[in-house]
Amino acid sequence: MPKFNTRMITALGVLLALEIVLSRFLSIAAWNMKIGFSFVPIVLAAILFGPVAGATVAGLGDFLGAILFPIGPYFPGFTLTAALGGAVFGLFLDRKKRSGAWWQTALAVLIHQGVLSLLLNTLWISILYTSPYVPLLVTRIAQSALMAAVQFVVIRILLRMPERLGGKQFT
Repeated sequence: MPKFNTRMITALGVLLALEIVLSRFLSIAAWNMKIGFSFVPIVLAAILFGPVAGATVAGLGDFLGAILFPIGPYFPGFTLTAALGGAVFGLFLDRKKRSGAWWQTALAVLIHQGVLSLLLNTLWISILYTSPYVPLLVTRIAQSALMAAVQFVVIRILLRMPERLGGKQFT
């Protein structure tokens, strides 16, 4: 469990606000697809502070975004998936526990996009809108593949950025 201090809480609050803005206002969304960069603040929280922080920013971002700026009906399954995604990024990208290998980024993105976004979120959409699962899954494959490539490239760039607070690099 991370030790919460003023600096960490402030940083997580800023990342949470940024996640909500990127998710609700600066992404392209249809009823069954969403393309955007709202994963960036979640990944930053996960890199800097670990899986609990990543899960917190992702889960709270989804919940508060859905309550304050609803796109459709609130469904807690999406919040669960978001929190799990933040935890996955934290488990594989936490700067204190990783070697910085490209395969860790690839595995985090594969689990996030392949399992959580494609399979689990498709299930939630299927339940929420009473749509058949498999045809819906097929329509979401291209989006997940595109987002996986974007996430991999952006995360690798983020991991190479110098850390301003500690003077070290992430990789």
